[in-house]
Amino acid sequence: MTQDKPPSPPQEPAADTQFEQQLYAIRQKIQPRAVHGVFANWRISLVLLTQLLYYGLPWLQWDNRQAVLFDLAARKFYIFGLVFWPQDFIYLTAILILSALALFLFTAVAGRLWCGYACPQTVYTEIFMWVESWLEGDHVARKKLDKSPWNAVKIRKRGLKHLIWIVIGLWTGFTFVGYFTPIQTLAAEVASFGLGPWETFWILFYGFATWGNAGFMREQVCKYMCPYARFQSVMFDSDTLTVTYDSSIGEPRGPRSKKVDYKAAGLGTCIDCGVCVQVCPTGIDIRNGLQYECIGCAACIDGCDQIMDKMNYPRGLIRYTTENVVKGKYPDSGILSHILRLRTMIYSVLMLVIGGAFVYSLATRVPLRVDVVRDRATLSKETSEGLIENVYRLQLINKDNQTHRYTISAEGINGLQVIAGSREISAAPLQTIDIPVSLIADPVELKGRSIEVRFTIQADDNPGIKDVVATKFFNR
Repeated sequence: MTQDKPPSPPQEPAADTQFEQQLYAIRQKIQPRAVHGVFANWRISLVLLTQLLYYGLPWLQWDNRQAVLFDLAARKFYIFGLVFWPQDFIYLTAILILSALALFLFTAVAGRLWCGYACPQTVYTEIFMWVESWLEGDHVARKKLDKSPWNAVKIRKRGLKHLIWIVIGLWTGFTFVGYFTPIQTLAAEVASFGLGPWETFWILFYGFATWGNAGFMREQVCKYMCPYARFQSVMFDSDTLTVTYDSSIGEPRGPRSKKVDYKAAGLGTCIDCGVCVQVCPTGIDIRNGLQYECIGCAACIDGCDQIMDKMNYPRGLIRYTTENVVKGKYPDSGILSHILRLRTMIYSVLMLVIGGAFVYSLATRVPLRVDVVRDRATLSKETSEGLIENVYRLQLINKDNQTHRYTISAEGINGLQVIAGSREISAAPLQTIDIPVSLIADPVELKGRSIEVRFTIQADDNPGIKDVVATKFFNR
């Protein structure tokens, strides 16, 4: 007689981990492999060029002053021979619009060129990686060092690396502040430990941001913090040049000996070596198609071309090409003819129009600005001769680099008299002066309670330097 088995206990539900969904991916540290080639050389050249400009411009002198200085305290912005004031905000607006249009145009033509070659995040990450490779070795050595326990060698290498990173970060912050505070004065204050609180804060803040973003966050900034990665797709179309894996010649992929005839074996040119993934600074596999994480640095193109050369295969498995080329709508030779299309023409025309207006406005800019401020305590009063007098204050800004003497006149009422507070009106270079002015009119000539009048302020030595400002003359 068989004995029944006791009933099995109720099964426990599967582990909670089966029902959990992570809200974000845990970061896996990326140690990209070094790569050499045409695009790597372009990237190095642009890193050197941008940093030469960034670090060098504040030290350049122009007319016995800093060539590029944004003096917020004095509300003057020097760019070589030009001096801008807060009233010239329209020029900054034009520059921002031109920059946006240029970004749209370059993106429509060739994808994320800015991100791959000139973005500060890319540039400083590249610089920090140079330091890292110099001290810790290639990507294999760096991975090995990451996994090794802390010892004297690891502490020495990591400590020296972070010391150099911090120095670069602080020098970057110092240079940034040097665009707003004369850099020679700033250097003297640093040397004498006399930095002000704001200069100290911004040097440390910008230095810390550089150290953190380029040393630790790296691809996380591009993938999660930069908005450009999210809206770039709306600026792409089927004729945009992007870094592309051509599956039509690469598949089916698979490892093989160099001696194997891949065509006879039914294989594509991709040997599935993984170099394109190893060199990618954001850790993506370009063979999975275009992804928003791709910054367009073309490191995978250089890496793949090196492997193709070793295998004696034709280059171009990964290359800059368009979606329409991959679909066979036209050959690679037809890419240039498709760059000029409606979208790029609109961007180009807008840039030419706005850029032309910007240059013309700068070339014809009058180095004089006058604002009229009324005496609100007394809008008008009657003189002892029975005439009507209005009192004003003219704020005159000489935007030129030389001294000028000015003459003030007014029109709008017959027989209008101008009485200035000073007979000689002179303004030194880049000086702002206030001029009390009275306008006196015969009440017989006043047609109404409020009459529009115009002040004309003109330089005595240059008839082209003048400003006309309208205001109101009030009758009693």
